[in-house]
Amino acid sequence: MLNIDQIKEIIPHRYPFLLVDKIVELEAGKRAVGIKNVTANEPFFQGHFPEYPLMPGVLIIEAMAQVGAVAMMSLEENKGKLGVFAGIDKVRFKREVRPGDTLTMEVEMKALKRNIGKADAAAYVDGELVCKGELMFALTEK
Repeated sequence: MLNIDQIKEIIPHRYPFLLVDKIVELEAGKRAVGIKNVTANEPFFQGHFPEYPLMPGVLIIEAMAQVGAVAMMSLEENKGKLGVFAGIDKVRFKREVRPGDTLTMEVEMKALKRNIGKADAAAYVDGELVCKGELMFALTEK
């Protein structure tokens, strides 16, 4: 549904911190599903860990948050705003993410009051749960 260039028009993240390659489902302000193709050339694999490369858990959380940001920033009234973390709750990791994996992230908005929101997020590889948790965010003016 959205390619990398279209994603970059919606959220401000750029290489090496843009962690979403495409959005395959989008309901603006409600939910989104995004894909990250994890390659051996990712900068974080240089140090995490050279002998046994794993995608850091905090970057899996960040990737899910970026998918959520695409959903929220796709709303006309949020254009020009910035989505930032306000909290992370109940996060659990169930599986490693390694080079060659395709990470699928699903984010669904649960609440939005004023400019503070909460979303349920989950990430999968080959249909197997990698990570899930609740993400809280704030929408701010740039």
